[in-house]
Amino acid sequence: MTLLRDRNFRGLFLADTASQAGAQILVLAMPLVAVTVLHASAFEVGVLAMCQTLAFVVIGLPAGAIIDRLRRRQVMIVCDWGRAAVLASVPLAWWLGVLGIYQLYAVALVLGAFTVFFDVAYQSYLPHLVERDQLVRGNAALEVVRTVAQLGGPSAGGYLIQFLTAPFALVATVAGFAWSALCLGTIRKPEYRGAGAGHLGKEILEGLRFVLGDRLLRRIAGCTATSNLFGAMAQPMVLLLLARELGLSPGAIGLLAALGGIGGLLGAWLTGRLAVLLGQGPTLWLAILVPAPLLLLVPLAQADWRLAFVALQEFAFGVGVVVYNVTQLSFRQAATPDALLGRMNATMRFMVWGTLPLGGLLGGVLGEAIGVRATILVAAVGGCLAFLWVFASPLRTMRELPVSSHTLR
Repeated sequence: MTLLRDRNFRGLFLADTASQAGAQILVLAMPLVAVTVLHASAFEVGVLAMCQTLAFVVIGLPAGAIIDRLRRRQVMIVCDWGRAAVLASVPLAWWLGVLGIYQLYAVALVLGAFTVFFDVAYQSYLPHLVERDQLVRGNAALEVVRTVAQLGGPSAGGYLIQFLTAPFALVATVAGFAWSALCLGTIRKPEYRGAGAGHLGKEILEGLRFVLGDRLLRRIAGCTATSNLFGAMAQPMVLLLLARELGLSPGAIGLLAALGGIGGLLGAWLTGRLAVLLGQGPTLWLAILVPAPLLLLVPLAQADWRLAFVALQEFAFGVGVVVYNVTQLSFRQAATPDALLGRMNATMRFMVWGTLPLGGLLGGVLGEAIGVRATILVAAVGGCLAFLWVFASPLRTMRELPVSSHTLR
């Protein structure tokens, strides 16, 4: 891969590798600490899921304006060290015998705040390192990292949880964040700070106007937000189904989750080919539509051959999410002037991740009221509708997504 010959991109690539590996362990370890160590209820697991993403609603928009004033690499380094320090408190508290569900909530909230700043800076930094005609290749390379981490992270995390207990498995995530910060420190390409004299509210509004004023970005935001809402409802309930109702070990749950990584590798390989064969617009809505109905099968799972329903859904979702993410993220980056990248990404994250805490909370409430399997079914029906945002728009037939001519005024 020619981009990896560039020292600066390689630093970002290695940082992302370390961060993603740790984060994938965190996906299983955090809720399993609640389920297996603290014996949390379905509602408490839903609240924890809400806390992990609430920061995107609360500070998502100002984060973009602030990042456009700062050097993005420095923001990422500070966030990596901050996440490592906060997360280290969980195994320490467990070892001291004082860990409780409210500490998990607090840790999840602070981790979410650092992640808001890191993710917005990260998505805004790639166009600084590579030319805009290389964005698809750069994003595809980073998606491969994410999917490989998704492939190995949950299974490795599952066995770490099984043999070390869930709290101590978080140490691997702490190490991942620390190594990511060190790799980012190797990047030497100069980066200039954005202008910092403007009014913060006015700058936030510029980002909102840019996204909401673009008919294609609006549709992509609606599609992603809807998919995320129902995915956030389903995810913690699927974990409860596997761990509590079916009695699977953390290692077995990790192996099932790893199938999403295998699907993601296929998705990274398919993305460019599908865009050429079908066009970029059809690739977007098909990547959302095709895997969605498979979640309808998950409530039928039992601790026998019917676990294949979960495996199939994980694999197909892994394919779809990578194809969708590479296509829409590359378009967003190419369509946005550099001075607005932070605010565009923050606005999009606010809109599409803002539904995650609501989804987590709704999943917890419904899980208590109607049961885990019924909640997954409700989420599956809703997820099948997400593609309509893109399908009922000019994106349905566009072979090439346009590069925006927006300039700052």
